[in-house]
Amino acid sequence: MALPRLRGTDHIGFTVPDLEQAHEFFVDVIGCEHVYTLGPFQSDDDWMQTHLNVHPRTVMRELRFYRCGFGTNFEVFEYEPAEPPQRQPMNSDIGGHHLAFYVDDLDDAVAYLHGRGVRVLDEPTASSGASTGQRWVYFLSPWGMQFELVSFPQGKAYERSSETLLWDTRHPER
Repeated sequence: MALPRLRGTDHIGFTVPDLEQAHEFFVDVIGCEHVYTLGPFQSDDDWMQTHLNVHPRTVMRELRFYRCGFGTNFEVFEYEPAEPPQRQPMNSDIGGHHLAFYVDDLDDAVAYLHGRGVRVLDEPTASSGASTGQRWVYFLSPWGMQFELVSFPQGKAYERSSETLLWDTRHPER
């Protein structure tokens, strides 16, 4: 059984330490479009804990929604936490994550990031196995959040024999 009437991912939400810095990164470096802003929000009861699983006295200073090309939207928060913030998880930590952007020309995109002073983690890597045909590289936001660029202009090896294909930014209509 599946979640009734599931259509897909609407947005990915994450918290940043400085929303102005994040805005500049997403708009001026990545090329996302800012759509709208909400906040601040705080509660004198347990609403924050009950609805968001954070300390009840936490203040959500502001959140901004961004559209980034084809695919999901980003909901980016800045909080004033009531408790000391935790360190940002690495990929190997529980809750570790990264956001991946598809680009048509990986080498051009990597050169662009270098030109903007973005920290790129080593050189692009060619995938193997079912992902043969894909190249990828990680990069970091100014606050250390992990991102990835991926490119597979000729597709991936698994596509030749799989009945189900992953959603593909190259063909958003599928």
